[in-house]
Amino acid sequence: MPFVVRRLLAVAPTVLVVATVTFIALQIIPGDIAQIMLGTDARPEDVTLLRRELGLDRPLVIRYVEWLGNLARGNLGTSISYREPVGRLIAARLPVTYSVAIAAMLIAIGIALPLGIAAARRAWSPFDLTALVGSQIGLAVPTFWMGILLLLGFAAALPIFPLQGYVALTRDPVQWLWHLVLPAAALGVERAAALTRLVRAAFLEELTRDYVRTARGKGLSTRPVLRRHVLRNALIPVLTVAGLQLGFLLGGTIVVEQVFGLPGLGRLLLQGIYSRDLVVVQGAVITIAITFALLNLLMDLLYAAIDPRIAYD
Repeated sequence: MPFVVRRLLAVAPTVLVVATVTFIALQIIPGDIAQIMLGTDARPEDVTLLRRELGLDRPLVIRYVEWLGNLARGNLGTSISYREPVGRLIAARLPVTYSVAIAAMLIAIGIALPLGIAAARRAWSPFDLTALVGSQIGLAVPTFWMGILLLLGFAAALPIFPLQGYVALTRDPVQWLWHLVLPAAALGVERAAALTRLVRAAFLEELTRDYVRTARGKGLSTRPVLRRHVLRNALIPVLTVAGLQLGFLLGGTIVVEQVFGLPGLGRLLLQGIYSRDLVVVQGAVITIAITFALLNLLMDLLYAAIDPRIAYD
């Protein structure tokens, strides 16, 4: 069986486990969900009606089996708060979250790769120490604080970028990109700090290998050795972490979407938690889990493209 097919089949158990844990966790949380949604002043008959509408009057096992059956058919249910299919709500917000996450990762890689390589080539020099200190500061600054600083600096004091909001790519590509700069930078700086240290460590390790000394002993200059040999070998661990970071960014956009007023999946998930809209929360969590699993598959395929010694039957 081809590797891609095997990995795609492995996604199903992952999604099943996540779906089961999410369903059980949301069902056993303290309090009457119907009562919380309607408020403490709601009439008992209204609470009973909502419990029947949500299916809370039926046994947990029956609700779980029915929910799994709907999930297998691609039916994520209908939101109680929005009165719309959850699949439609998520589909409308996924482009926002994906745009921010991918742009943030591109910024992180664009900063971390050249900075980490330069620091590794000048190990323990003033440049390297400055890069290490800068990356430590980047790791220490919270994402929401970085977003506020960027808003104050480049949207309020210097009105270069828009303060909040989002414009679809199909509507205006320039404005779409302009609205992504600040939120992507707020997320990307922290990821760049972590990746810079990883790139530096990976390149330092590869530079001590025997094949590097052999290549230099044959008269090859530093630049071709780095480009043809060291870069590919050092990118394997970097690619692994970058793929995981991109998956985490999908959940990490919750804070940034709140700060910048972006109508993304993270904000939808947060609003679902606030309103106890369990159907929305379940759908959002499962969507993130599926995306995370597919990203891991993509990273595995990229390994073979970077390192020809890796092959999948």
